[in-house]
Amino acid sequence: MRATVSASSRIEVRCAFERAAPTYETAAHVQNAAAKRLLAFAATQSPPAKLHRMLDAGCGPGQSLPALAVRFPQARCIALDFSPAMLARATRALPAAQPVCADIERLPFPDDSLDLYWSSLALQWCEPSTAFLEAARVLAPGGVAWIATLGPHTLHELRTAFSAVDEDTHVIDFAAAAHWIEAARSAGFELRSHTQETLFDLAADLRALLGNIKRVGAHAVGEKRRRRTLGRHGWQTLQTAYENFRRSDGALPATYDLILLALRKPG
Repeated sequence: MRATVSASSRIEVRCAFERAAPTYETAAHVQNAAAKRLLAFAATQSPPAKLHRMLDAGCGPGQSLPALAVRFPQARCIALDFSPAMLARATRALPAAQPVCADIERLPFPDDSLDLYWSSLALQWCEPSTAFLEAARVLAPGGVAWIATLGPHTLHELRTAFSAVDEDTHVIDFAAAAHWIEAARSAGFELRSHTQETLFDLAADLRALLGNIKRVGAHAVGEKRRRRTLGRHGWQTLQTAYENFRRSDGALPATYDLILLALRKPG
């Protein structure tokens, strides 16, 4: 389970991604890998019988858009993100895409108007039940949703290391796969397939690892975050605690608990 994402927290997340737009693509190693895993996963699933309109929900800078356009050239592609700066980059990735600046939890589309809902590493910032109800609303009967999101083991190293420093929130609560699946079913979806994989971001030291997280905008954690500076002692404590996770090859890892879902709206 996870706490409901507040409106103020969502504003914080949006601002973080807006600031990260210029640096996102230089640090998005895990995000690009997740998009490729979702593409491979989707290739094993049956597409909708009709496919006229498809949505990339939370498209970021548009790393999935070209591949979607190649696979489904007959479909009109809509690129949606709540960050205007990210959306501007997405339209450069696929100029033919229709850009829409909006929130995944409040989609500006009529009921039953889309055939394919695609989302790669965006829904973890949403309340699962709200996001899935909106996805089910806008999908036409027989439409499908292919989704990559993150589970509770994500950034467990950082959560553990920060627990040696204070009791503040430094990593958002990620919902378990069972919670995502239950939310999808409650929204009216059929679960066609799901799988769970582990991805890693690697760096030589903690400063570089945290820098990657910040450059992709994934450092927003909500209202309970630490608001005072860490200080030299706090930083040294954090580094020492994180060293427990250093791998035999010398790299420091950040774990991403990847959940892949294939859903269908009955009809």
